[in-house]
Amino acid sequence: MLGSMRSRRRLTTALAGFGMLLTGAAIQVGASAPAQAATTHRVLFDNAHAETAGNADWVISTSQPDPLAQNSSPSVETDWTGALSSWGVALQKTGSYSLKTLPSGQSLTYGGSSAQDLSNFDTLVLPEPNTLFTTAEKTAIMNFVKNGGGLFMISDHTGADRNNDGYDAVEILNDLMTNNGVDNTDPFGFSIDSLNITSDYPAAISDSTDPVLNGAFGKVTKSLIANGTTATLKPSDNSSVKGLVYRTGYSGNTGAFFLTSTFGSGRVAFWGDSSPIDDGTGSSGNTLYDGWNDTGATNAPLALNATAWLAGDGTTSGGGGTGGGGTGTCTAGQLLGNNGFESGSTVWGGTSGVITNSTSEAAHSGSYYAWLDGYGTATTDTLSQSVTVPAGCTSAKLSFYLHVDTAETSTSTAYDTLKVQVLNSSGTVLGTLATYSNLNAASGYTQRSFDLSSYAGQTITLKFTGTEGSKYQTSFVLDDAALNVS
Repeated sequence: MLGSMRSRRRLTTALAGFGMLLTGAAIQVGASAPAQAATTHRVLFDNAHAETAGNADWVISTSQPDPLAQNSSPSVETDWTGALSSWGVALQKTGSYSLKTLPSGQSLTYGGSSAQDLSNFDTLVLPEPNTLFTTAEKTAIMNFVKNGGGLFMISDHTGADRNNDGYDAVEILNDLMTNNGVDNTDPFGFSIDSLNITSDYPAAISDSTDPVLNGAFGKVTKSLIANGTTATLKPSDNSSVKGLVYRTGYSGNTGAFFLTSTFGSGRVAFWGDSSPIDDGTGSSGNTLYDGWNDTGATNAPLALNATAWLAGDGTTSGGGGTGGGGTGTCTAGQLLGNNGFESGSTVWGGTSGVITNSTSEAAHSGSYYAWLDGYGTATTDTLSQSVTVPAGCTSAKLSFYLHVDTAETSTSTAYDTLKVQVLNSSGTVLGTLATYSNLNAASGYTQRSFDLSSYAGQTITLKFTGTEGSKYQTSFVLDDAALNVS
């Protein structure tokens, strides 16, 4: 089929990242051996949502994004400035963690090109956020976890609206879990209670096998509530949810002060108060409390063990996956976000306007699809998405539907090409799965598929690159992509 030449006018939303898939015929080249997974756990602490409003000082360092710029070899927590510096320095001193901060004024993204994009991290820490996440940020967070990332959510008591914008951390984190556009049906299996519990020393459950309660950083026996809240578990919504530390007098599905869960291939932890992570030091002018070193609790081992578990260490009966490059089990499922493109220009990165519902080409299903090139002028279009293939998966199949139409008349020369590649988080090409061209033009869609099982345990970027010559148009039209693992 010969499609009409495409206008240079693009649609509205710009994309920002990389990664997609391919399969099939054409000039197909075997993928090179994947690079080895990194051993360093990469952790991003959020400071873009008023985490330092009022008396809060929930940062590992005032040097952002890189705390090492303040002190490259910290030995004591005062070498970095922030109420979370004890947490950060303890991780840094192990030599197994790379820590960064998302500074104020920036946004959380997933699949973008920023150095602080979530695709470059194994774990995201949300230490009592005080402004709502945008729709795009919530989608980014959920897809990051779904694809293998770790999410650490720390709340405070209801009414702790430190910047007086009408929202506290309880409302903000509940909104993330119920209004995210990826899965609004209680994806983690719990909701945060609207409570202000003045004081308590919640006790840990008895479970000698749990990696958070019995990790490399020590044994957890109790935590601390100094004006905080709890959560209600809903195991019928997510059977992996597990309460680890409970408010005095509570057990089972109510009064959980610290809990873990899974979502897709990723892991989740929740803590009901910011006081346990407060080390009592920070920028001048803040009123802080040293909960980190409270002698009646074991808050430091709880925070550190949970960080390690979220980043991929340890095992869990819940069947959770891991962050990029960790070890873990495999939860069967489809890993790509917005895989049918029906959510428009979200999740995917690349050239603005590639994802479209234009009637000039037909979708394989639904209304939206991805259209690369088709202008009849020298053009390069890209489309990409970052995804983590869980280490425990023995099967990982990438598939998508491809339609090619062209105005080229040659039956022997590939003037216009579509390259499908796998990249690592640094942008290095690990393998080229296939190259399609104007010679593959045909009516209708053809499903293509590839085996990506050799990339298990890695965070990779799936990237399409369409390159068109200067004379006749060739359109590469993609729809209904999937990366199914088991």
